[in-house]
Amino acid sequence: MFGVDTTEFLIVAIAALIFIGPKELPATMRAIGRWVGKLRGMARHFTSGIETMMREAELEEMEKTWREENARIMAQYPPDAHYPEGERQNPALPPFMDQPDLPLEAPPAPDADPTPPKDRELP
Repeated sequence: MFGVDTTEFLIVAIAALIFIGPKELPATMRAIGRWVGKLRGMARHFTSGIETMMREAELEEMEKTWREENARIMAQYPPDAHYPEGERQNPALPPFMDQPDLPLEAPPAPDADPTPPKDRELP
């Protein structure tokens, strides 16, 4: 993580054992662990704050783009304008008559008997 190799870590552990002593070493390690935990918490809080600011900036940019596009569309097609039924709004879209004829009803069941299967007599 910090470029500490196992031999370097072993040397630091032996030095801590010699200088701090085996009696206070567990308490010292707990204190160091708390400090590291606090530092990690602060770093996590800082990182989440930065990410939140970035998301908010992206949302503001998207809202600005959406407002500009909405204003352009509303200027092109004002809501109080008269649009005759026969006139196409957007010539880039295919005309309605070019759409394939779709069935308006569901296809008939493959079985000619209209009674539900659960009400039929078993053969």
